[in-house]
Amino acid sequence: MAPVPPGVRLLVSFDRDQCLLLNKEEKWPSYLHLSTLIPNSLKKGLILCSSRPHRPDTELYISPSRYRALTFILTFLLYTSFHLSRKPISIVKSELHKNCSAVSEAAIIASSSSQQPSLLSLHTDVDCGWKPFDKSNYKQLLGAMDYSFLCAYAIGMYLSGIIGERLPIRLYLTVGMLASGVFTCLFGLGYIYNIHNLSFYIFVQVANGLVQTTGWPSVVTCIGNWFGKGRRGLIMGLWNSHTSVGNILGSLIAGYWVSSNWGMSFIVPGLIIIIMGVVCFLFLIEHPNDLKNIYTQNSSLGKTVPSKSWNGVNGHTEVYLQYKDNKNQSYDTELLLPRESERIPMQPVVVVKSESEPSAISFMGALRIPGVVEFSLCLLFAKLVSYTFLFWLPLYITKAAHLDAKKAGDLSTLFDVGGIVGGVLAGVISDKLGKRATTCAVMLLLAAPTLYGFSMISEFGLGPMIGMLLVCGGLVNGPYALITTAVSADLGTHKSLKGNARALSTVTAIIDGTGSVGAALGPLLAGLLSAGGWDQVFYMLMTADFLALLLLLRLVTKELASSKSHPISTVELKEH
Repeated sequence: MAPVPPGVRLLVSFDRDQCLLLNKEEKWPSYLHLSTLIPNSLKKGLILCSSRPHRPDTELYISPSRYRALTFILTFLLYTSFHLSRKPISIVKSELHKNCSAVSEAAIIASSSSQQPSLLSLHTDVDCGWKPFDKSNYKQLLGAMDYSFLCAYAIGMYLSGIIGERLPIRLYLTVGMLASGVFTCLFGLGYIYNIHNLSFYIFVQVANGLVQTTGWPSVVTCIGNWFGKGRRGLIMGLWNSHTSVGNILGSLIAGYWVSSNWGMSFIVPGLIIIIMGVVCFLFLIEHPNDLKNIYTQNSSLGKTVPSKSWNGVNGHTEVYLQYKDNKNQSYDTELLLPRESERIPMQPVVVVKSESEPSAISFMGALRIPGVVEFSLCLLFAKLVSYTFLFWLPLYITKAAHLDAKKAGDLSTLFDVGGIVGGVLAGVISDKLGKRATTCAVMLLLAAPTLYGFSMISEFGLGPMIGMLLVCGGLVNGPYALITTAVSADLGTHKSLKGNARALSTVTAIIDGTGSVGAALGPLLAGLLSAGGWDQVFYMLMTADFLALLLLLRLVTKELASSKSHPISTVELKEH
């Protein structure tokens, strides 16, 4: 059981002190009065002790639903800051290698108006950008920089999940966010200190990729601990919009400074993620079990509640409601403490069976969970497509629509707006049908021809491009969002684990780590293929979508076959 975050402990202590002061003024017994929470769904919940008096104005009631809402909002903001810090590189690319022809034209106009010798010779196709990205092989260099970040991210992700199962998530995530903020700022300092060494930027990207792997397994584990499987697709579809929100904010922040001082495009997001790291340390409650410490530490009577561990949403613990069996439903029920001689008068109390702490699952054990391999390989190709757009879409818009870096960055946010809608729709549909794999497969099937349409229609003006960006964003990011959230959480709490909820971080890391291999390959291949024309890049993306679809066919077949005989199948990964 993790210690109570200092920020939460301070808030609860403040509420406790206010309650005790009121009790003293009203001359009520100096019990620490906490209301009992008994959820309606199967009486599962947390143990919150309470005692008399019954006066509402003297109650200290802190509903776990509030902590659940806090966890939802906080993890949303935390991972938004992660993606916010990843986006600037795609916006700054067009500034690292400027449109040399435009610079040359400006130079000619300037020289003719000032009656000075022409400066055209000073602006060739190799000297108008930021060294070393001003050369004719700039696409390969930019692709290599993307690859260094994503390759480090993919490798680190496999280790991150295993480490995350064995360390306090709050501290692990805090350290990762602080380190990520530092390395993001370092990239921006390259502009301020006029650094033109490619090795410097590669090192920063590799280091940042490694430390950012602390984010995803941690936040998915937290959200999975707090929310059960009911309507998980909808809840996580809404929650997963943090990816697109982070991309949008990152684009807007980076676009604001890209033309005047692109270093600030990295420094500001870096400072934001550092601040959010501090917030994480102060307020993140990683598991409902940790709430027990809050009330134990704030007991005013010197008595203790049982020290045995509680199990929350994913602990699969039996919960009992203890009360006197009489017609009057007396509220004199007592909670027996470890020493039977000590008793505290109580209202109805939820008592949880003690269970031994489950051990963390092994890597191979996680791979044997049904569906992990198929969804992991599917995500490899789905994430390849998504991250190619993430890193190369602004540059493509700059070339195809002939816009400057700021306008291209702003326009690229429409892809993420479509991604928000697509992720929510994928979650809602999969909840309604009870078929995660089938939902992903249909969206992948529609995505491939849509990508081809986008490559064709983007030459016909901004109007058609805007519409296609929204549609492509929804169909590309929908399956990606569903697999990395609801599917990962379902698999991490699969019935084959027999109640071992500590597989969630490892399963999430395996799925997202495999997907990150595709995320590393996509931008690299885009950098190589774009030299032969952007059509080659889109053919690669369409092929990746079809391969992702093929990898899900076995699960889709099982889902469709089982739906004829069972309303909910084992492949659907619903609660049994």
